[in-house]
Amino acid sequence: MTGFDAIAVGRRVLTAEAEALVQMAEDLGEPFVRAVEMLFDAKGRIVCTGIGKSGHVGRKIAATLASTGSVAMFVHATEASHGDLGMIGAGDVILALSKTGETRELADVIAYATRFSIPLIAITAVAGSALGRAADIVLTIPDAPEAADELNAPTTSTTLQIALGDALAVALLERRGFKPQDFRVFHPGGKLGAMLRTVGDLMHRADELPLVAEDTPMPATLLVMTEKRWGVVGVTGADGRLKGAISDGDLRRHIEGLLTHTAGEVMTPGPKKSVPPQMLASEALALMSDPLPSVTVLFVVEDGHPVGILHVHDLLRAGVM
Repeated sequence: MTGFDAIAVGRRVLTAEAEALVQMAEDLGEPFVRAVEMLFDAKGRIVCTGIGKSGHVGRKIAATLASTGSVAMFVHATEASHGDLGMIGAGDVILALSKTGETRELADVIAYATRFSIPLIAITAVAGSALGRAADIVLTIPDAPEAADELNAPTTSTTLQIALGDALAVALLERRGFKPQDFRVFHPGGKLGAMLRTVGDLMHRADELPLVAEDTPMPATLLVMTEKRWGVVGVTGADGRLKGAISDGDLRRHIEGLLTHTAGEVMTPGPKKSVPPQMLASEALALMSDPLPSVTVLFVVEDGHPVGILHVHDLLRAGVM
């Protein structure tokens, strides 16, 4: 098409939406604090609702809240008028989205919230709208021009709604002290689930551990090292704590008269790298990759006692990369 510049259009849209986001961030104030506390104190569920594009955004916000530890669900505003209002009960908090705040389909949700004293948080561009007046808390998005303002298609407004929903979700997870280990519970599959697995999830235990006592003669130590096939053997003291480890490098350094020594005489004290079972698998991989020194096997230690062993291949198979 003559005279059409896709790059210019793309930049215009992104700039318009970015400027609106900056404005919303600057305007964020006390109502946001109150909304976070109301959602945090909810005894029941966070019920997101809306219609049209705001409904799609509401569904996304509910999914984000649920994945970060909040009990959340989406109820379509139209379906609410046909029986789904029964899904909203005492202890719930309603998060209703509408740019204009005059969406006819939200009328029954608003009336239901008022009748049964269910807290209502509104995300709208018009605080004085029907939704804004009925709400206990109004989170106002800037009434910024849509990116295709001549068509008024929802673009900038839905971006603002999504971003405000993300801000609520992140504020809530930090408010409740949500940790990566908690996040893993809701994301057991895929790449994210793999990165959030712990060392304890992947380590080998019990009979698979290559362990010998400090006074074990090297011939017996080499037998254990060969049978377990880890390329390393851990050396424990009389108290059962891990005192050190023997790798191929240690064998080469003691090659002369090797069989006359004990495991304690050949081991490298430490070992230089060991990890607790609760460490994230992704952190263990980073530790293995650290060149000072890089290793392919880690002993898993709890209170000084070896409880498992982890090979880099275990991380690869689990998709932790």
